[in-house]
Amino acid sequence: MNRRDFGRTAAAAAAGAVFSPGLTGRSAPAVIIRPRLSDEIIGHGEFRYRVNLDWGTQDPSVTPVKNCHEMVQDSRGRLIMVGDDTHNNVLIYDKKGKLLATWGTEYPDGHGLTLWDAGGEEFLFICDNGFDRDGVKGRPQVVKTTLAGKVVMRLPHPKDIGVYKEGEAYHPTETTIGPNGDIYVADGYGSQRVLQFSEQGEFIRVFGSKGDADDQFQTVHGVTLDTRDANNPTLLCTSRMHNAFKRFTLDGEYLSTIFLPGAFVCRAVIDDDNLYAGACWSRLRYLNLTDRSGFVTILDGDDRVVSNPGGTEPEYRDGELQLMVQDQPVFKHCHDVCIDDDKNVYVCQWNADQTYPVKLERV
Repeated sequence: MNRRDFGRTAAAAAAGAVFSPGLTGRSAPAVIIRPRLSDEIIGHGEFRYRVNLDWGTQDPSVTPVKNCHEMVQDSRGRLIMVGDDTHNNVLIYDKKGKLLATWGTEYPDGHGLTLWDAGGEEFLFICDNGFDRDGVKGRPQVVKTTLAGKVVMRLPHPKDIGVYKEGEAYHPTETTIGPNGDIYVADGYGSQRVLQFSEQGEFIRVFGSKGDADDQFQTVHGVTLDTRDANNPTLLCTSRMHNAFKRFTLDGEYLSTIFLPGAFVCRAVIDDDNLYAGACWSRLRYLNLTDRSGFVTILDGDDRVVSNPGGTEPEYRDGELQLMVQDQPVFKHCHDVCIDDDKNVYVCQWNADQTYPVKLERV
């Protein structure tokens, strides 16, 4: 199956499922039962890991989570996670899994989390999808906060500034910050476009749309600044239903596609020369969301897959990457990864029975 046909098949199968916001309940289970796989090594080649499923586990009656959506590491080595439980949208851990702090009660669809170092001062950008819930109209928003949660800027809704027409949905999923401070917003659960704002929140441009063309998206779930070529930074935009990352210039011009057959990737995470991503689903049977699915995928500096922790070993035939699927039932809908300064990987999961982040310890 070629890239275009695969994307069309996946998108058609997912028509009613990808954007549904109400797939998990509000109450956390009293007891979480998970397989203990601490002695199991997963991954391939030089990227192999020991699984620590209990690294981030807390008492759900005190510190509940619904979906652990994304995680970043700050300059102090702390792991900061965003989720969608308004008892505590943000959980802050140390690398040993000790909970250091929590905050956030106003992001019922807390989804995207980006860390930005503004010349020595660090900020977070949080995306709230803003779906309507229980008869209450949601508030899709992108906010800039301090690391302690103080809101210092809120980006305008695209309808309020004339960028979107009436009836066009806006449900932002991710941000990234350009070299000059420009803010890029992926509208992954809305109108399938990427919006660009200045550092001060002034609208600059919008690019992309929903479709099968190379410069269009099927679930533009993530956007990431790729600075591995220091002289030519680019944007990696997720097109999840195409099983791909699409590369654009900082001005929104399409450049190329990284096709990852079978991997419904969420966002690209750059660490040194490598690209990491959580694959939320790993086969076309993903519509049964009770099944375990997904894995972590790791690419080298040439954008070739070198390891799939939890998934099948990457195989290339005549230069073409072959279909990748879950191989070990370790994960359930990997949503994001974070790589610490010891090269361990932390995995956040969506629709995974309200489990806390999992740590993959590099071996």
